[in-house]
Amino acid sequence: MIILKSAAEIAAMRRAGRIVAECHARLREWVVPGVTTQELDEKVEALIVSRGGVPSFKGYRGYPAATCISGNEEVVHGIPGPRRLQEGDIVGIDIGVMLDGFHGDAAYTYPVGKIDEEAQRLLKVTEEALYKGISAMRVGGRLSDISHAIQSHVEAAGFSVVRQFVGHGIGRQMRADPQ
Repeated sequence: MIILKSAAEIAAMRRAGRIVAECHARLREWVVPGVTTQELDEKVEALIVSRGGVPSFKGYRGYPAATCISGNEEVVHGIPGPRRLQEGDIVGIDIGVMLDGFHGDAAYTYPVGKIDEEAQRLLKVTEEALYKGISAMRVGGRLSDISHAIQSHVEAAGFSVVRQFVGHGIGRQMRADPQ
């Protein structure tokens, strides 16, 4: 069941989301060859806490970290650890923040140093797909209109979507409908 939010609830979610956005802005500087995924996780957690937030993921179903960090061929939910990022890697970092009882959540994929043309094309196509999905949103529209716009763009570029993992709603719960 989708829970509609009041203007005050949306404002609270926005405040949590701003911390997530600040973390992602800082990661643009922190994601460099030689850094470990554990070091990135620690920096993100410290920033979240310094802003009065709580890492949403840490402790969720026993998850041990503040972020999910997935490199190269890993899709999602990678656990930060001793792995050192190398020039040419791409790394997806998912961050969730709870602030004043509401969650913010966003993932972004970063290039590590100079990446090859195919990785650049992947990042470009996936960002374009995000905007295709946003453009497909309509009052009274269907969720499938959004997913169709994304999938069509990705597949036309020769890539594929992973059907086992989907997005989700957010609010007082970290994961909410719609899936």
